[in-house]
Amino acid sequence: MSARLHHVTMPRPPGSDDAARAFYGDLLGLDEIPPPTSLSALDLIWYRLAGESELHLFVEEPMGQDHSGRHICLAVEDVHAVRERLIAEGITVVGATPIPGRPRYFVRDPFGNLIELTTIEGDYRTLGG
Repeated sequence: MSARLHHVTMPRPPGSDDAARAFYGDLLGLDEIPPPTSLSALDLIWYRLAGESELHLFVEEPMGQDHSGRHICLAVEDVHAVRERLIAEGITVVGATPIPGRPRYFVRDPFGNLIELTTIEGDYRTLGG
């Protein structure tokens, strides 16, 4: 059997539509897609990632504070440019232990979810990692 990741679902607080769209749509440049009409009562915001992968944001009340290492990782075309854009918007960007060929940073979205951002420049196994 083989499997591929189709989507990741992450929480957001009630009334956070604008903040979600500003962070994921405007800052990270993700393309919003409409969720199925059968789920319209759930106040979902969905984004298409590369290929067929998706990011789903759902409303959770109350929002917990997760300070574990659980996170999603988004591979972007130019992680350094995204880092600068986030810093310019006042978002805290934290460096991470280096992986050869994969510059990376961590941020929290407006709802406290941990997100790793990276650019895949090469295979770390052949670059000394």
